Amino acid sequence: MPEQAVEEEEEEELVQGQQGEEETQAESAPARRRAARGGRRATATATSARKKSRRRQRHAVDEDPEPSREERSHYHHHHEEQEGDDEERLSIPEILPVLPLKDVVVYPFAMQPLAVGQERSIRLIDDIMRGNRLVVLVAQKSAEIEQAGPNDIFKIGTVSRVARMIRMPDGTIHIIVQGLERVTIGEFVQEKPYLKARVTLRPDIQENDTETEAIKRNVVSYFQRMVALVQNVPEGAAAANLNLEEPRQVVYLIATFVQMDLQLRQKLLELDSVRAKLKELSSFLAHELEIFELGRKIQSRAQEEMNKMQREYLLREQLKAIQRELGEESEEQATINELRAKIEEARMPEEALKEANRELARLEKLPTVSPEYSIIRTYLELLVSLPWSKSTGQTIDVQKARQVLDEDHYDLEKIKERILEYLAVRRLKEERMAERARREEEAAEAAAEGEADKRRPTQPLHSGEANRQLNREPILCFVGPPGVGKTSLGQSIARALGRKFARMSLGGIRDEAEIRGHRRTYIGAMPGRIIQTLRRVETNDPVIMLDEVDKVGADWRGDPSSALLEVLDPEQNYNFRDNYLDLPFDLSKVFFIATANSLEPIPAPLRDRMEILELSGYTEEQKMHIARNYLLPKQIAANGLRPEELIVDDEVIRHIIRGYTREAGVRNLEREIGTLCRKAARQIAEGRQAPIHITTEELTEYLGRWRFFEEAAERIDRPGIATGLSWTPVGGEIIFVEAAVMPSKESQLILTGQLGDVMKESAMAALSYVRSNAAALGLPPNVFENQAVHIHVPAGAIPKDGPSAGVTMATVLVSLASGRKVRSDVAMTGEITLRGRVMPIGGVKEKVLAAYRSGIHTVILPRKNEQDLLEDLPRELREQMEFVFVDDIRQVLDVALEGGLPAPRPGSAEGEGDQERSQDQTGPQPTAEAVVRAT
Repeated sequence: MPEQAVEEEEEEELVQGQQGEEETQAESAPARRRAARGGRRATATATSARKKSRRRQRHAVDEDPEPSREERSHYHHHHEEQEGDDEERLSIPEILPVLPLKDVVVYPFAMQPLAVGQERSIRLIDDIMRGNRLVVLVAQKSAEIEQAGPNDIFKIGTVSRVARMIRMPDGTIHIIVQGLERVTIGEFVQEKPYLKARVTLRPDIQENDTETEAIKRNVVSYFQRMVALVQNVPEGAAAANLNLEEPRQVVYLIATFVQMDLQLRQKLLELDSVRAKLKELSSFLAHELEIFELGRKIQSRAQEEMNKMQREYLLREQLKAIQRELGEESEEQATINELRAKIEEARMPEEALKEANRELARLEKLPTVSPEYSIIRTYLELLVSLPWSKSTGQTIDVQKARQVLDEDHYDLEKIKERILEYLAVRRLKEERMAERARREEEAAEAAAEGEADKRRPTQPLHSGEANRQLNREPILCFVGPPGVGKTSLGQSIARALGRKFARMSLGGIRDEAEIRGHRRTYIGAMPGRIIQTLRRVETNDPVIMLDEVDKVGADWRGDPSSALLEVLDPEQNYNFRDNYLDLPFDLSKVFFIATANSLEPIPAPLRDRMEILELSGYTEEQKMHIARNYLLPKQIAANGLRPEELIVDDEVIRHIIRGYTREAGVRNLEREIGTLCRKAARQIAEGRQAPIHITTEELTEYLGRWRFFEEAAERIDRPGIATGLSWTPVGGEIIFVEAAVMPSKESQLILTGQLGDVMKESAMAALSYVRSNAAALGLPPNVFENQAVHIHVPAGAIPKDGPSAGVTMATVLVSLASGRKVRSDVAMTGEITLRGRVMPIGGVKEKVLAAYRSGIHTVILPRKNEQDLLEDLPRELREQMEFVFVDDIRQVLDVALEGGLPAPRPGSAEGEGDQERSQDQTGPQPTAEAVVRAT
């Protein structure tokens, strides 16, 4: 190769190499290629030198700035000993600069490219380039040291000559150094600005015996085999080794090309005996060669498997082509093709599509008799049947939705308002999102016209989050007694939205897999109910009603309520993972509606994720409208009648409501109306002339005797009985609290009727208040002393609990002690304290409706519940009933007892003081004649 071409090639490779290392670094592949070329040039140079009678110049200061061809080759630092006096030994100065290297060992005969980046190293190179260009290259003990000192480097290095230097634009220097001979580093004479030390030559000890030659040939053989296995070793390196005669040349050339760790490289340099170097290198090459050959076998085996798969694929494709030409197709292949077509049509997300194609590829390789064949096929059939991108939601029309809700349900104004608010918000979101998308598209088109070569995203970066916000559906929970229309309200919502409706009953489920599904590793595994429901409705935006969410159980199989947390959380359900599906499915478009009879059994985290809407129950007037406008037409059509064939007066419906049903909802009312329709249908079928007109006098013939009566007035016939109000999951109820007293050796309180702990404590508080304020209440000071007081709450088979019976129990005890009866047309509720204060309670609407259904039209309530009554109770019911709002138990007694509260006993200063304080705090106490009417 001409000298100029060699220099240009080396310069080009240096410019393209690594830049700006903080310490001197060695390059990898380019270095080996240049070293290989150097090795070949070294061989040629050595032969030429021997032909010219071993002429060699001593390495003094070179005045020529451009190194000659002889200088750029690999110098023979030490000629073979057998040539004796003809050799000229290398002469170097006693003190030389020392350049530490990171993870690099430079050997004699090696031509190594290096990058110099540190300031002190650059200054060192600049100084030697103005002199003899000689420098000692030695490896650092640790590459993590930035400024290596005398104790941070090895003691044996290589004196080298800088053959070429190139300054890079970033301020670093790239050099090519030529290793000359090993040296021992002695005393350091300078540390700043760079290291200088006394050095002595350390020539290798060469053995010219048969053993050394054998080891050399073995090393060369190993290296040639490695070159055939390793791609990053230059092809000419093996040929260069064959042309080398000196064993130490073989050692240094091979060590330059083979990848070794720093310790082994330094060890090869420090060994004095060439035979020892060859042994060390032979052991390393044998170990590496074994690893490479084993890797080659593994790669060959993998390649054979790949070739086998490719061959099978080609044969399979040929078989398919033959079958197509013959017009034949196997049943298994038809199934595969059908699934492949469905996968393409399903418009799955990227992750789901990738999984479907992977499973389909597995299915193609399995025989049909394999148990896994049916498992994979079932899984793929589920994937292609899910509505990944199929929606049915129509354009939102708020007025039409209002009309649909009014057609299906009477009253329920709060529920309807909430649904209409949601629809209005979603419509605005869609309109604003469409408008913003249009503006962004127009702006993008304008920008594209102005700057045709400017890159821009294909869609706004916030589009995913914006779509998620748009698709976020509210999680509603309808809470109320049975029969108030929770489920039918969900159907109306779906109709108003133009979506499909699906119902899931959660009552009694105890297995978490019912929600999340089973893993496919189990035999008979199935997806959870959520995924099954979406598969059944074939759309990703249905209205799903989770019925009876308060009746979900839990046992060792898991807690379904906890699994519902992910389903009902808008921040998580866009990435819902079913255990069987094992892929994310977007539930954010699903409108979930939960129903419950009571909030108490629902766990707090689950309750927090839902918006609670209470349906307390219906008044008689509301039931009247519901029966006339919804239930009667429905039952007439269900029993095969025409509307004109059955006439039912409004008074008949009122009698059914009062005498045959007593409930918060209208479920039993619908059953009774259905009974009327069935009997009328039978009469028409038997030949009776239509229409059939049912009157109140004929009602008993159709439905039998009345089942419910206004019995409150009949039950209170003596002192010690009062009517209270209680709340139950199925609506409000009236309770009768009875008390009796009997002689006893010591005072005691007996409680019966399956009372809970809270109700028992209310009874104790009421008794303590009556005894401690006996004089102020007009009772004997020793009231109930040496007597046993028995309080009973029928019916005894039904558990009862809650604090709202406190005022009723206090009224019963005062009635029993004073001998005055409690008014039969008054019901009361409220919690009592030991000071006689009446505290607010819950469930006001349900309790008032229970009193109204029982014929009681005067209700005593805590004053702090006045706003609840005005907000929740319909106006027509407030106008038909009277409400007394109280703060103190004395006000309750003054209204509830016949004749009012007994006058305080004379001489009772404590009672008079209490009475004055009560008057100061609450003002004049209302009497039975001064009842507060709430309108």
